[in-house]
Order: sequence, then structure tokens, then C-alpha cells
Amino acid sequence: MRISDRISATLMHASARYTVRYGKDLRFAGQDLPAPARRKLPTRHGRVTVYEYGGTDGPAHVHFHGGAWLMRYPQMDDWWCRYVAATAGVRVVNVDFRTGPYVQYPVAQEQCHDVAAAIAQEAPVTVGGFSSGGGNAASVCLQARDRGTFTARLQVLGVPALDLASELPTGAGMISPSLRGLVRRVYFPDPASRAEPYASPVLADDLSGLPPAIVLTAERDTLRRDGDTYARRLREAGVEVVHDVTPGADHYFLTEDPVRARTTMAMVAERVRDALSAPGA
Repeated sequence: MRISDRISATLMHASARYTVRYGKDLRFAGQDLPAPARRKLPTRHGRVTVYEYGGTDGPAHVHFHGGAWLMRYPQMDDWWCRYVAATAGVRVVNVDFRTGPYVQYPVAQEQCHDVAAAIAQEAPVTVGGFSSGGGNAASVCLQARDRGTFTARLQVLGVPALDLASELPTGAGMISPSLRGLVRRVYFPDPASRAEPYASPVLADDLSGLPPAIVLTAERDTLRRDGDTYARRLREAGVEVVHDVTPGADHYFLTEDPVRARTTMAMVAERVRDALSAPGA
């Protein structure tokens, strides 16, 4: 790893709690919930802390935060976890998985799978995340299918990063080619591993047998290609898909249009609630 890359990634990792500000205008519900309960769960790569909103038992939505696999700051999505817990009436488990530059692929993906599998032993689950967290959620579903560990009732993929192997997209979007290049060099340093399905779910040979999906993309987002392609391939594989594109928005698609965000967020919460309240849940 280049010294300059390590310095850049270390600064991103350390400064996340001070630099991440998105979501402050989206606290539509759940702000009166108590502080989340904290516990640790075992994984192949050590114990992982999770933060549980809306209770500590019952059906759960397991959430993976964003941050380009370089920011370890689950509190960046506190607003979302509170909203889903309050609006869908379910437990939300926010996962504090490890990130670069201190670990490399596949640590985060495998920790996320192992946590979701542990929660699935307690109760039915849905999984989801934003950006790199959306990539983790898609990876978790593929791992769970292939390993036969559990089946999520729904996967929520918000502006997901799903392709770490193909040519970097150009453009002036928020997710720049320089950032994607840094992520690849720091967290996915082995070029061959970037095309593995658990790193780049959109490149998986077979997407059949995966849970129903909500794929949320944004019109001007550099990552839109990832989500659009995945939604299409899931449908072709016979997976039920809701694909919603926020017009005119970049990567922070909900923050950029809080009015539309109310409808998008309510739709997701309703589908999470329905998935977790279906017979057998």
C-alpha cells in the first residue's frame, strides 16, 4: 500500500465522526427512542459490536453503514435506524464492522454475514445498507445463499457499490474516480479479488435464489450503473425487485430531496415491516 494512500485512508477513518453530516434533515421519526442497546457478536474475524434500536429481540432489520469501506462509523446512519425502528415497528441492528486501512477484503463482508446469520438464529431478518453498506448487504445475501446459513426476507440496497472490478466510471459526481481508486487500492488491494462475487455482487454468475430486493439509485450518482445493472440482473434471475430512481440527485439522494425522501423512506419501511410480519415471522 502506498504511504500516501494509507495516510488518506487513515484520515478518512479517523475523521468520519466529524465529517459525515448527511441525514440531519431526515430525522422524520424515532428521535424519541432511547439510546440503542450495545452488544457484541462473534464472527470469523473477532467479535463485532452491534447497536440495537427498538428492542433487543423479535424480527430485525440488519443494517450496514456506508463510508467506502474506509470509515468505521455506524452512527452515521443513526437517523435511518431510528426511522425504520419507529416506522416499521421492528428491531434494527446497526453493525460496527471493521474497515480499511486496518483490514482488507473480505473482512467487512464476512463480518457482516456472520452478524446477520447470528441475528437470523434469533428471529427473521431483512438486511440493507447504503453505498458500500449496500454492497455489503448484497454480498451477505450471496454468502448466505451459497453457505446455506439463512435467507433474508428482503434486501434493501441504497445507492449500492456493487462493482469494484470494472473500469472506473468518469464524471463529476460525488463519488469520484479518485475515491473509488483509493478504495480499491486500500481495501481491495488484490486486483483479482475485486471480481469475486462477494466483492462485486453485480459480477456474480448466478443471482437466482436471492431474497426480494429494493434497489434505490440516483440519477446523477456515479454508482447508478451498479444499482441499475443489479436490479435488471436480479429480475432476469427471477428475483422480485422494486427499483426506484431519485431524479436529479447525486449519491446523497435522500438528503438532496427531503420531500421525495419521505415517500422513499416510507416505502422502504413499509416493505421491511411487511416482510418481517409475514407468516412465519
